[in-house]
Amino acid sequence: MNPLSNPILGRLFIAQALFWTSAMTGITLTALIGLQLAPSNALATLPMALLVVGNLLAVRPLSQLMQRHGRRSGFLLGATAGIAGGLISAWGVWLGDFMLLCLGALPLGLYQASANYYRFAALEAVDDAHKGQATAWVIGGGLCAALIAPTLGDLSRNALAVPFTGAYVLIAGVAFFALLTLSGLRTTPAPVASTASPAGTTRTLLARPIVRTAILTTAVGHGLMILVMNATPLAMSFCGLGVVDSTRVIQWHLIGMFLPAFIAGPLVDRLGSHRVGLIGALMLLVSAAVALVSQQMAGFLISSCLLGIGWNLMLVAGTTLLGSGHAPSERASAQGLMELCNGSVAATMSLASGALITGIGWNAVNIGMTLLAGIAVATLLLRRGPAASRVRAP
Repeated sequence: MNPLSNPILGRLFIAQALFWTSAMTGITLTALIGLQLAPSNALATLPMALLVVGNLLAVRPLSQLMQRHGRRSGFLLGATAGIAGGLISAWGVWLGDFMLLCLGALPLGLYQASANYYRFAALEAVDDAHKGQATAWVIGGGLCAALIAPTLGDLSRNALAVPFTGAYVLIAGVAFFALLTLSGLRTTPAPVASTASPAGTTRTLLARPIVRTAILTTAVGHGLMILVMNATPLAMSFCGLGVVDSTRVIQWHLIGMFLPAFIAGPLVDRLGSHRVGLIGALMLLVSAAVALVSQQMAGFLISSCLLGIGWNLMLVAGTTLLGSGHAPSERASAQGLMELCNGSVAATMSLASGALITGIGWNAVNIGMTLLAGIAVATLLLRRGPAASRVRAP
């Protein structure tokens, strides 16, 4: 499969790159700005937690909207929210108002929620034999962000009179370009939704081991990535490392998140989702081990890169596995359920990261990471077996 020949995958790749450019800028700076503006150090990551809450509140309504009206409508709504969130956050930084910074995080969460569905749109744009590659290709758009976002962030950080205000204006501008890119998107018609009640459909989906395994895989990978990624800039500052060092580490974290996508897709298509997800969970364990051994610049850089690789493998594997566990009429419910679980875990981890890193320390955070990654390893080992047959519509 040549992804460049598929216009849907091309636009989704660009949109993913633009989203992660804005996301990386926020990831690098928001916790540090929160530390300056928040009334308590423990609340430093509250804006990041509220971003995830905004994501959490939006995932199910967005899924239902796209089931009824197609992917394009949900994606355009998300990009518009990204513009609004960036401008509100910039206003908050300009005024030194922590509450405004927190308020701006909520629409940015809606933007994130819509971007999380780019990979599902990729699944629908190709045949069964290339779903892993299509998913990974779109996720891999973030590699462009990893390469260009640090430079853009450095240029924008002091572009206006109040430091860091320009970075959030950059977030709004990048979301505007995403809006333009997605406005030309043409996707396949949405399948007819299941007539069963949402609660009944959810119970039916969760009764399937393949769906439970898929959701656990992505939720653990995403939750741990959010926890450690949000805590890393704070941990580095406590170790005497500066913003430039944090930016470099986050850049390598994002390279780790997205560069493996171009390998993960073919691996899933060849080895199966269970094996690739297991490799990803093992990467998280190695990441935690490196973080426990070294709190120097090299240790932060290597562990963050491995954290990104583990996240990528688990996300690609879990997404592809979910696609084989539901019928087209259950698409909105299955995908919304996965994103709701991902968002719930991420919201908890975002809110906890500031309190954990300032309360019990960096080592304790990584010890907790090993326990959760171990649960994912055990689950994937127990469920490992022949690829499940794709669930068809009745």
